[in-house]
Amino acid sequence: MAQHLFIVTGSSRGVGAALVEQLLQPGHIVLGIARHANATLQARADAAGWRLEQWESDLGDPLPVADTLRRWLAAFDPALLGSASLINNAGAIGGGAPLGRIPLPVLSNALRVGLEAALLLCAAFLDVTADWPGQRRVMNISSGLGRRAMAGSAAYCAAKAGMDHLSRVLALEQATLPNPARVVAMAPGVIDTDMQSELRAMDPVAFPDRERFVQLKAAGQLLSPQACAEQLLKRLHAPDFGTDAVADLRT
Repeated sequence: MAQHLFIVTGSSRGVGAALVEQLLQPGHIVLGIARHANATLQARADAAGWRLEQWESDLGDPLPVADTLRRWLAAFDPALLGSASLINNAGAIGGGAPLGRIPLPVLSNALRVGLEAALLLCAAFLDVTADWPGQRRVMNISSGLGRRAMAGSAAYCAAKAGMDHLSRVLALEQATLPNPARVVAMAPGVIDTDMQSELRAMDPVAFPDRERFVQLKAAGQLLSPQACAEQLLKRLHAPDFGTDAVADLRT
């Protein structure tokens, strides 16, 4: 029976951890990439005999991670894999204040984690799997803020806008190949994660949209990581995945 390979970044908590949890099934090989391993997920996988590998890697320095991914993928026998999927989920806020008031290292990290890492991992994944016979899919977890500007979020908005356009380019490039990878930048909506907690804790003077996120939480309008992951995987496995290179989970 063919196996199915999944790579998830930002896999230790939030939506990333929920994705890994739901992907842990017989016949699946799951690789999680995050700064820290999730011991609960590893224990669950080990107890059930499911294949979960976790790399404790900082995507703020993405080049070594992409090089390692290239070598790791090259060791597989593609004839044994029915599909391979890369989910670029990792991200960083990178501020919560006007651009000139944010330390340069914070800005650099947000762009590296949110955009450069996704670009390099896509490059490694698409290169090594180019001749694989199974289906190949890339889901870049974007945001409505890549399509709508918000004051106090320059680095995050720039990273997500870049991710959207990167996905458009990759879709065009892949469309000319015999076995094209399907690529989608998917905006998931507003999720009840640690990132949302950080936004609600921002200085309202420096971050004018803070109250909006406070009200979304108070009104119970935040999607749980588990529900979000379920919907994302449903889209990933849908027959029409890749029809639109930029999409929104809410439509």
